[in-house]
Amino acid sequence: MEIKKAVFKQSASSIFGCPKPGLQEYAFIGRSNVGKSSLINMLCNNNKLAKISATPGKTQLINHFIINDTWFLVDLPGYGFAKTSKDKRSKFETIIFDYCKKRETLVCLFVLIDSRLPLQKIDQEFMLWCAETEIPFSILYTKADKNSKAELARNIQNIEKELLKEWSEMPNTFITSAEKKMGKDEILEFIGFQIKENHPQRLIQKDEEVEEDFEADPDAE
Repeated sequence: MEIKKAVFKQSASSIFGCPKPGLQEYAFIGRSNVGKSSLINMLCNNNKLAKISATPGKTQLINHFIINDTWFLVDLPGYGFAKTSKDKRSKFETIIFDYCKKRETLVCLFVLIDSRLPLQKIDQEFMLWCAETEIPFSILYTKADKNSKAELARNIQNIEKELLKEWSEMPNTFITSAEKKMGKDEILEFIGFQIKENHPQRLIQKDEEVEEDFEADPDAE
């Protein structure tokens, strides 16, 4: 699949301000400063689509972008930003939890993980929460161009080794670099396949909601 048109639709401070459910949605989320905006811009061939800031935690709303007039790309607030006040952090977590658990048109949540670092506690807790809550998600390893191939392979192997202590198998994973456009074709091919396979209204059922939410890590970057 090729993205030929990407247009900002609207921002919302809660799930109630999101567009009326209809088109399938593919959402992107990650720890602050993981490279989310750069990756979104790379996928959409538009360096100005998602705002990039030197200040982590800049995305504070649910941002919808309509892609090729057929589906939504959703930019979610980052989690685990230590310099955000507790009240604001709690608000962001509420936005994230409500969207992930209640948004009927969410087909896949892409969780971005910095490939240069060991598995961070906040990332692990968030992905465990997604699995327990039966939220369909995939992992995007970001900034893959910043390490050698050997270091990259070793880091990812160590991350997945930790995750497999809790899971029987890994979800779909993609290795990406916004700078080198790495992973772009694979991600868009995956989304294109999902669009064809899923109903336009996307009826992925969510069973009973899991009440245990992850806690933001005050030491997260």
